[in-house]
Amino acid sequence: MSKSSGKSDSNSRSINPDNFNDLLDALPDLNYIISSDGLIINGNRKGLTILGIDEYSLGNKYFKEFLPDSIHVQFQENLNQALITNERSNFETNLIQNGGKLLDVELFISQLTTNNDNHAPVCLIVARDISAKKKQELDLLRFTNLAHFTVNPIEITDPFGHIIYVNPAFEKASGYSKEELIGKNPNIFSSHKHPKSFWQKMWQTISSGKVWVGEVENLKRNNEPFYTQILVSPIVNPDGDLVGYFGIHRDISEKKYLEQQLIHAQKMESIGMLAAGLAHEVGNPLASISSLVQIIQRTSEDEFTQDKLELIKSQVTRISRIIRDLVDFSRKSTYELQLTEVNKNIRDAVEIVKVGKKAKDIQVKLDLTDKLPPLSLVPDQIEQVFINLLLNAVDAIQGKFFADGQQKQISVSSYMTEDNIVITINDNGKGIKQDDLTKIFEPFFTTKKVGEGTGLGLWVSYGIIKSFRGEIRVKSTENVGTTFTVHLPVQ
Repeated sequence: MSKSSGKSDSNSRSINPDNFNDLLDALPDLNYIISSDGLIINGNRKGLTILGIDEYSLGNKYFKEFLPDSIHVQFQENLNQALITNERSNFETNLIQNGGKLLDVELFISQLTTNNDNHAPVCLIVARDISAKKKQELDLLRFTNLAHFTVNPIEITDPFGHIIYVNPAFEKASGYSKEELIGKNPNIFSSHKHPKSFWQKMWQTISSGKVWVGEVENLKRNNEPFYTQILVSPIVNPDGDLVGYFGIHRDISEKKYLEQQLIHAQKMESIGMLAAGLAHEVGNPLASISSLVQIIQRTSEDEFTQDKLELIKSQVTRISRIIRDLVDFSRKSTYELQLTEVNKNIRDAVEIVKVGKKAKDIQVKLDLTDKLPPLSLVPDQIEQVFINLLLNAVDAIQGKFFADGQQKQISVSSYMTEDNIVITINDNGKGIKQDDLTKIFEPFFTTKKVGEGTGLGLWVSYGIIKSFRGEIRVKSTENVGTTFTVHLPVQ
């Protein structure tokens, strides 16, 4: 190959390859001088030793012998490019060391221009060890995949607390998309249930370089609460500078729900015992009052007196109904279990509720899955549950203002999961306040006006479903609607 007279090329070096050993040995990388056909004609000690080339084998080994077969074509193309166009090239590959072990390297190939025209053109190959870099990249890839695909929600913030990364599990748990969260402060999820001192203690802990662990109640995008145990750790670079914070959450919503269920069950047991005694102590005097009222009604013809006695009689009847509900709840059922078609009970309950005046302008949609397996239930009791839930839905709709043309609607569905038949009753009524949701199944608690409900319907329904080893849950948003979900185990 002819040289350009009077011009120097930044990619070439004027050098005598025969006197190049000292310079090559002074360089930190693996260095080789190869001929135009790829024969290794020189190299530094480090480079030759790692390939197992000694003074006897030098000049008998071709460089591509130490490269994987898959890279031979690319190597020859880059070598030709250096010899013909005098252009420098580089690429990553593996170098086969003495003993067969592979070394990750980045190869730089460039032509060496000698100071003797009698010398054939040669090339310098610099092999830079990038095994540490590759290991870091592999570690980063592993940790990136671990963070991205773990089921635990993960968030990373900058030193000022702005979110710079969330994984898909965090998006799913919070209801927010990644685009909505990047750049935001985590207080976007705040339920405002924790005092300022709670968060101040957390910031004091992580700002001092320590790990903080705590249980937090946050709000999803739809304002539903979600409970997590969160670990927040500072992220520090090799120089010891704080560059951000790493937070990993563990969903404990189910744990919280089970704790609430346990507390509720203990409360139900206590109230049940109280109800049995109360019914006995109050029932007898109430029966006496009712008898006296009837006697006075028969002996008095005064219209005012009759009106007041009728009022007393209606209130006695109301108290008697409450006591009867208490007794029904507190004592074990004497009904026999029967194989029951749940869909039939749902349809019967809907027909009963639709007869009422309040439900006449409400559209009830049924979406019932056919061929559900029959369950061992007490038909009358499960039907009572559906009627209670439907009546509550009707009252919720009647308590909300609907614009002209806006449909009042109750949707009832049934479907099968792996272990349960699930029934949902959804309405687009006035909804329930979040603070009231935790008390909705407690006795005598009601969101209705005084005199419109005893607060025992859901309590009794809860007891019935639990007696069948099922579950009943509620979700609600104010002015949007409420959904009750009943799970009845197949086995």
